[in-house]
This record gives sequence, structure tokens and C-alpha cells, in this order.
Amino acid sequence: MRVILAQPRGFCAGVVRAIDIVERALTKYGRPVYVRHEIVHNRHVVEGLKTKGAIFVEELDEIPDDAPTVFSAHGVSRAVVDAAARRSLPVLDATCPLVSKVHNQAKRYVNSGRVLVLIGHAGHPEVEGTIGQVDAPVHLVSTEADVAALDLPRDTPLAYVTQTTLSVDDTKAVIAALRARFSNVVGPNTSDICYATQHRQSAVRELSDRAQVILVVGAANSSNSNRLVEIGREAGTPSYLIEDASALDPAWLDGVEAVGLTAGASAPEALIQDVIAALRRLGPVEVETMDGVEENIEFRLPAELRA
Repeated sequence: MRVILAQPRGFCAGVVRAIDIVERALTKYGRPVYVRHEIVHNRHVVEGLKTKGAIFVEELDEIPDDAPTVFSAHGVSRAVVDAAARRSLPVLDATCPLVSKVHNQAKRYVNSGRVLVLIGHAGHPEVEGTIGQVDAPVHLVSTEADVAALDLPRDTPLAYVTQTTLSVDDTKAVIAALRARFSNVVGPNTSDICYATQHRQSAVRELSDRAQVILVVGAANSSNSNRLVEIGREAGTPSYLIEDASALDPAWLDGVEAVGLTAGASAPEALIQDVIAALRRLGPVEVETMDGVEENIEFRLPAELRA
């Protein structure tokens, strides 16, 4: 069996930065460090940080006074930021810089008098954080039908921003529907959409041409991992989301000679290697890495953790 590794795959710069922030905070402040929400959507990452002394909570009132506090990579609302400030909690913000960029764009559009549309998935923590950053109503859409249902006049001055775990391809139909329905629409350049999401999705499309089955390593609550599975299936290749090697079903591989293997942006490379080891237990395996984008982006840590 040939195992073809997607390139790129796994951790993006925003995830690396978020995990680094928790680990460096533990080194600097000692145990425990409190993290609001899962730092990234991966159980293995979260459990690993728990063993080092991180405590994960959903609400600030679960955090003791004066305890070091980390906001997750998904970002938080202004209400959470203000509540932490009122309690003088020592906060380290692990919000991905690309998410922060969306927050800033959204605020600029609203301040210029435009009605804001957010393209994203209801209930996702990044979406909730972005909506909570803006002091104005936000219209959340995820499909063309949602655009058709917007109760706004055609000449409404609109602006849109997007959830970062969506790609150019994910959003182009919705953006086209906005521009067709409304006469005054502005939005960010496509280059502002998360590079990591676009790269990983492009790699899966290429992988689908070379593999008979695609395995995506990622968590069930990871938006970008689920989208990679959808893209493989849309291309006509059976594709499966697995949290780790234990979820591998040998029946998926009956008669298969070429398996494509990738990982969502919050899945560590160690999980990929575990899947390869599990495949080797089923029979001889040859591993090759697909040509693809080499990512070398790094995001700066908070000043207090750079030493």
C-alpha cells in the first residue's frame, strides 16, 4: 500500500503560537494556568497541556482571582475581555492574528456606517467571538439561501467578513450571492482569508486525484478538519475523519492500493505518524509526501513571553 502525505497538513502558525503561549505561561508562572475554552480543537493537544498544568474552563467565573489566564486561538467577545479586565486577571491572548485581523476589519466596516454580514457557522467559538467584538447587529450567513433570507433593502451599504476556517472556495458562492442581491457591498481581499485553510484544502483536492481513500486526522468539532473530509468526498474520493489511529477501520482499505493522509490545522504530526504505524500493522506500506506549499509563517508571541 502507498500512503501519500498531503503537503501542507496539520498545525498552522496560529495553532503553534497558541500552544506555545500556554506552554511558556506554565514555564513562567508555574501551575496552574487557566485557559478559557479549548486552546485549539483537538483532544490530544488539550490533554497534553492538562498534564503540564493547564486547566481548561468555559467561563471566566471558574478562574480564581489573579490566576494567569489564556484566551483560546478562536478569539473572544469584548464582553469576555472587559470581564477579565474588571477582575484584573493577568491575560495572555492566544487569539490567532488572522482572527484578530477579522475582528479589526469588522469594527472598521461598522464604524464606517456599513451593515455587517459574517460568513460562518453558527455556534462556532470564532463566530461567537467575532460577533461579540462588534457594537452593532451582525447578520450571520453560511449559504446562498441565508443571503436570500436577509431582510434588508437592496441599497443597504453592506460589508462582509468571513470565519477564518473557511476558504476562498467555501465563501465564493455566498459572496457572489451578496453582490447579486445588494448594490453596495464591500469586503476584504481574498488574500486576507486564512492561508492555512486554503493550502490544506487545495492539497486535499490534489490528493483526491492520486488516492483511492483519504483519511483526515482531526477532531469531530474541528471545522477545518470536517471541511477537508467534505472536499475529498465532493471530489469523488471516499474520505473519513479520524480522531487518531484507534478510529481507523480496516474495512475502508479493502482493495485499496493508495491512501491519502492529511490532518486538520489543529492536529499534531504525531497523530499522523500513529496512523502510518497502524497502517503498517495491516501490511507493507510505502510512504511518500506530495509536492506542495512549504509554510514558513510564524506569528509573534505576546511581549511578556518572548524572553
